Parts: sequence; C-alpha cells; structure tokens
Amino acid sequence: MSPDRLIYMANQIGKYFSSQHRQDPVAGIANHLKKFWDPSMRRTIAAYADQGGAGLDPLVLQAVRTLSVTHL
Repeated sequence: MSPDRLIYMANQIGKYFSSQHRQDPVAGIANHLKKFWDPSMRRTIAAYADQGGAGLDPLVLQAVRTLSVTHL
C-alpha cells in the first residue's frame, strides 16, 4: 500500500481518537494500528515517519514513533 494512502488512513484514525476525550489519543492511535494494521503497513508508515513524516498529524506521528519502538 502506498505511503499516501497510509498517511490518509492514519490521519483519519488520529481524528477519531483526538475527538475521544476519555482516553489519550496517542495511546488510542498506537493501539489501533497495532491491532488492526498488517505488520507490513506498520513498517511502511514507521519508515515514512523516520524520514520526517510529512503530512502526518502530530499525534499520529507520535503514535507511529511509539509503535516503531515496540510493535513492528
């Protein structure tokens, strides 16, 4: 899957968790990516984040960087 599509999907997930005021959005985003994204998708978005992550919402970028340490 292309990085552009993954960026779009990750940002949509980020918007959802940012609107949920009862939980930490970064943890929610990271947990969602861990549970529902294929490992190859996580590796692709993590590699993109390592290159700067242009276009990723700041909370999504933070969540992806958390994932890249623990769940690739």
